[in-house]
Amino acid sequence: MAESMQDKIAVLEDYIMKKCLWQFHSRTWDRKRQNENILGMTRSLLLEEPVSRKTPEERCYWVDAVTMAEAFRKRCPWLAGMSKEDIAVLMDGLFARIDHLTVSGSLNQELNDQHY
Repeated sequence: MAESMQDKIAVLEDYIMKKCLWQFHSRTWDRKRQNENILGMTRSLLLEEPVSRKTPEERCYWVDAVTMAEAFRKRCPWLAGMSKEDIAVLMDGLFARIDHLTVSGSLNQELNDQHY
């Protein structure tokens, strides 16, 4: 069972790195957009906040977010015992970690190739 906030972030990170193909988009801007929208919507779903699904793009992100929120709830029963404030902190930490792994800390130099 995950104990600290960092441990909990690591559990969610592990799920994303093993199960989510959207993290592998080929451009920095696309990865940033995916991280912001999918993780942002997942955060809102976990906090039981409304999520916009007006545009086709929003609906696409929403489907990934619903799938991820369901997986997180299933795999991490400790989420049910967390306050909304702690879930917000958890998801903010997860976003920072995934953004680092997939964008700012990525060694993939093709992410920023202007000809790609």
